[in-house]
Amino acid sequence: MKLIENATVEKLRGAFYTPEPIASFILKWGVNGSADYDILEPSCGDGVFLEQLKANNHKFNSITAIEFDKTEAEKANKILLDNSTVINTDFHLYCNETPKQFNLIVGNPPYIRYQYFDKDQQKEADTIFKKAKLKYSKLTNAWVSFVVGSSLLLKEKGKIGFVIPAELLQVSYAQQLREFLAHFYNKINIISFEKLVFPNIQQEVVLLLCEKNGENTHLIEHLELRDAYDLEKLDVNKLRCPNKKIDNKASKWTYYFLSQEEIDFLDSLKSNRRLNSIKKYARNEVGITTGKNEFFTVNETIVHQFNLKEYAKPLMGRSIQLNGLTFNKNDWKENVNLGARAYLLVFPSQKEMKENNPESFEYIEYGENHEYHKGYKCRIRGKEWQIVPSLKIPEVFFTRQIHLFPKMVFNEANAYTTDTVHRVYMKENVNANAFVVSFYNSISLAFSEIVGRSYGGGVLELMPNEVEEILIPYKIENAELFPTIDKMMRKKNSIDDILKITNEKILKDGYGFTDEDIKLADSIWKKLSTRRLNRNK
Repeated sequence: MKLIENATVEKLRGAFYTPEPIASFILKWGVNGSADYDILEPSCGDGVFLEQLKANNHKFNSITAIEFDKTEAEKANKILLDNSTVINTDFHLYCNETPKQFNLIVGNPPYIRYQYFDKDQQKEADTIFKKAKLKYSKLTNAWVSFVVGSSLLLKEKGKIGFVIPAELLQVSYAQQLREFLAHFYNKINIISFEKLVFPNIQQEVVLLLCEKNGENTHLIEHLELRDAYDLEKLDVNKLRCPNKKIDNKASKWTYYFLSQEEIDFLDSLKSNRRLNSIKKYARNEVGITTGKNEFFTVNETIVHQFNLKEYAKPLMGRSIQLNGLTFNKNDWKENVNLGARAYLLVFPSQKEMKENNPESFEYIEYGENHEYHKGYKCRIRGKEWQIVPSLKIPEVFFTRQIHLFPKMVFNEANAYTTDTVHRVYMKENVNANAFVVSFYNSISLAFSEIVGRSYGGGVLELMPNEVEEILIPYKIENAELFPTIDKMMRKKNSIDDILKITNEKILKDGYGFTDEDIKLADSIWKKLSTRRLNRNK
């Protein structure tokens, strides 16, 4: 595998070894009393699945284990399991060349980004995707090609059981994999854990347990346990009959953390067009990418020190600075007084600076002395690296990375923002104040959790196209609530206190939702957000 400067051995190999309780459970589920299975492990590491086959005295016809790393393959070979073959090769190559097929394929595939593959591996992975009639891209992680390739190696009836990142459930590059799995398999079970299995890398993982049996049904189920040790008490027969129909239109599988009643409620909201999505009312895009916020966003001290006043523009630099429904001039001035980076530097050409303001040009020289101009985003701008593109001021801010709940805030101060926050622009005849306050309700917050993606540390992230998918109960009359909710947020009232008012006025009075509907929407939001926030404990 190609070594890349500054990449750790773990990154290059993507190796995070499977805890014994997980390997034991996957085998227990997969073998389930059979004695004649041909089993494959496509990335066996030091052999934890092989050891568990031996320790639990599972019967099988054969076990083939593939391992790219020679040292690890040698360790696995020393386990001396009957009817076993350990092959030191790349799984992608093996997958494309072997004529064998298997009843059960298990493992913990490597979590390696595309750029850490060498050209041969990329070529072989692309071949796997073509066989599955899928498109291979530079965003694709190795575990995706392992899941697809393993699926292609199954017999007419067979199972796969993998430990994979929870990214499967939500990231866009895994969308086609989700669609592939939904069509390829008849039964899918996903087991997640409240506690991180690999806490040192803040990587949330799930168990993906899939079975194809030749039937016409395609069902899915999600089960959450406290930790890997709870698997010892889990009866595998509970996984025999998943009962939720897979919705091929559901962009993310976080959907299936919910009960069928909750899923049906959300489906009805999407299908009956009672509410429109944000994209009907507004356009969303990322904030300004400066290439080096450390240089382009400054406090007042730096402005005075380098005589940068004519280039210094108001900036809302961090989502923590959004305290109400509006970000106004007083909010901005308070940030200035606190010494925050409240200015964005908008420079002209270097020639103009030298001629008109030589003192300020010293700041450009300061940046070059620190080699800021050599960073990728600055470097591609050429000699005039100090001129930042896409300098547009949004009407509304939308937080990109979220802790308790997303914030949508009116930009009354006409401030710029960096790409830590999204920029939102109203479409024709949409009232910005009404639009902003309309977002604060349990339905919109629930959809925020569904369309976004969460990380091991409890952070929710929403990209502009995902923001546009959120349903919002917009009505111009909602603007009447703006002062009240703004004041409550500035007083740091809880979101529950705010929702008591907005749910009543916006959802119930404005759109006719019942108390039961509102209670259900609120429970969906709290279930998903609480689950996410628990990742930070």
